[in-house]
Amino acid sequence: MGELTHFDDHGATRMVDVSSKPVSERFARASGRVHMAATTLELILDRGLSKGDVIEVARLAGIMAAKRTGDLIPLCHPLGIDAVDVRIAPAGDSTLEIEASVRVVGRTGVEMEALVAVSITALTIYDMCKSVDKNMTIDCVRLEEKRGGRTGVYLRRETADPETDRA
Repeated sequence: MGELTHFDDHGATRMVDVSSKPVSERFARASGRVHMAATTLELILDRGLSKGDVIEVARLAGIMAAKRTGDLIPLCHPLGIDAVDVRIAPAGDSTLEIEASVRVVGRTGVEMEALVAVSITALTIYDMCKSVDKNMTIDCVRLEEKRGGRTGVYLRRETADPETDRA
């Protein structure tokens, strides 16, 4: 297991200095789910909620959030993101699956940007639908893939023991 890079030798918090890292293409993909009543999903898909098109508003929120990750997560580098893609699709009759992909050419990865995009997309769906379904749940927000940088490629694999599935 690697060291905790956001602390110096004396335990003080620090922003990691990435100035000597080479510039490379970085990519990350994250996913998550929002579970709801089947009637809520029907309203979303039929664009029947008074707040508007839930999927398109949530997609926009996720894209905007990825671009603002450096303002939301302490010590996260602000990045000039090159691309963000947020996909939202029904899975069964009561779940929306969210996937966000982020790309940048830079000195640090975009895992946090992809995770923030998924999280804010899910929270926006919840916010827009809470008036009709307070029992919604958000779960399984996780990194699926990352490419670039010193650690190379990471692809999530399903294991019985989460302790063996580290990036």
